[in-house]
Amino acid sequence: MTGFELKDKYDVYDLYRLTAVLRGENGCPWDRVQTHESIRNNFIEEVYEVCEAIYEKSTDHLREELGDVLLQVMFHASIEEDACRFDINDVADECCKKLILRHPHVFGDVQVSGADEVLVNWDSIKRVEKNQETVTDTLKAVAKSLPSLWRARKLQKRAAKVGFDWPAVDGALEKLEEEVRELRQAIEKGEGVMDELGDVLFSAVNVSRFTDTDPEDALTFANEKFIRRFGAMEALAEGEGKVLEDMSLDEMERLYQEGKQTERSNTNE
Repeated sequence: MTGFELKDKYDVYDLYRLTAVLRGENGCPWDRVQTHESIRNNFIEEVYEVCEAIYEKSTDHLREELGDVLLQVMFHASIEEDACRFDINDVADECCKKLILRHPHVFGDVQVSGADEVLVNWDSIKRVEKNQETVTDTLKAVAKSLPSLWRARKLQKRAAKVGFDWPAVDGALEKLEEEVRELRQAIEKGEGVMDELGDVLFSAVNVSRFTDTDPEDALTFANEKFIRRFGAMEALAEGEGKVLEDMSLDEMERLYQEGKQTERSNTNE
C-alpha cells in the first residue's frame, strides 16, 4: 500500500506527495535511483516542450507540458528533502522573498513610471543581491547552459546598458558583413574557421536585437521553412518520376526554387 489517496481532482500538494511516493521505498525503481544530474536533460526537454505549446497556441498542450515542468520541480525538491537540505516549501519561501525584494514599487514606497523603470530597478536590486560589483560580473552571471543564441543576445543587452553598443542597426549590419569577409578568409586559409564563424553568429544576433527579432525564433522559423520547402522539392521530384539520390545538385536546386516560388504564390493569394 502506498498510502496515497486516489481522487477525482488533485492539487499541487497532491503532486508533491505523489512524487514522494514514487521515490519512496515501495515506489518506482526508476524514480528511486534518479539524481539531479540524471534528469537534468529531462528538465530542459520539458521546458522546450512548454515553449512549443506556446508557439502552437494550444491551451491543452500548454497545460499538459506545464504539469511536466512542475513535476520536474517537485522531483528535484524531493531529492533535496530526502537529503535533509531543503524541501518544496523552502523553494517557495525563497522565491516569494526574492519577488517581494525585487518589487519595491508593489511592496514598498518606491514609485515607478512604467514597465521600463521596473526593469531598471530589478537589475539594480539583482546586482546588489548577487554581489555583482562590475558590469563584467553581470556578463559572467549569464547562464552558460542557455542556448548560445539567447546567451549572446543577453550578453549584448547587458553590455548595451552601459553604452557599449552600435547607435543603429547599420553599424551592426556592417559588422556582420565584416565578419562574413573574415570567415571567407579563414576558410581560404583553412584555419580559424570556428572562431570566425562564431563571430558571424554573434554579429547576426546583434542585428536581431536591433530589429527586435528573437534569434532563436528566427532560426526555428528558418528550420521549419527548410523542411517545408525540402518536402515540396521531394514531392516535385516524385511527380517527375525521380528520386533525390539520383538527381544532380542543379536538378534539385531547380525543383527547390520551383517549390519556393509556388509557396510564395500561395502565400500571396
